[in-house]
Amino acid sequence: MVATWQKLERWLEEHAAHLLDELNPGALPADIANVEKVVGVTLPAAFRDFYKVHNGQEPGEGLVETEELLSTERILEEWRVWKDLLDNGNFHGTRSEPEEGVKDDWWNPLWIPITYDGNGNHYCIDLDPAPGGRKGQIIRMWHDAPERPIIADSFHAWIEDYVGQLIKGEYIYSAEWGGIIHREDL
Repeated sequence: MVATWQKLERWLEEHAAHLLDELNPGALPADIANVEKVVGVTLPAAFRDFYKVHNGQEPGEGLVETEELLSTERILEEWRVWKDLLDNGNFHGTRSEPEEGVKDDWWNPLWIPITYDGNGNHYCIDLDPAPGGRKGQIIRMWHDAPERPIIADSFHAWIEDYVGQLIKGEYIYSAEWGGIIHREDL
């Protein structure tokens, strides 16, 4: 994961150098252990290795498709928002329309948010997949839409694909859109 960060940092140096200042120092083992303890999970090794280099970013312009790459602290903040909503019965009887391999929950406490768009939407690590899914797959979780697509089979595949697309020129930095955005979304 160090090499992945190096590629990402080189891309940022060339296209959006100011975003380098938003990257947090690496997560301490205690930071990752705290997420695992609070949520009651073991996070994928690739996630832990990636976060040891940079513990997400400071809130600001979006590093991932105009979305904040959440720090371990922000992961828990967003997770707690959803957990409180779930515990208060806000999703009682509400089902999603997931892709095969994703549970039809509106939100599941084992969906670990790793990005945030400012409107309640996240990319999540799914640690409780439905039959046909893979533990650790990356899914898209919308706050107000029922779709729950699988984006990648793993955190490693997801971040490698994203950085690869950056390098290929499929994404650009846009101040107007508040971060890095896919060219087709402009």
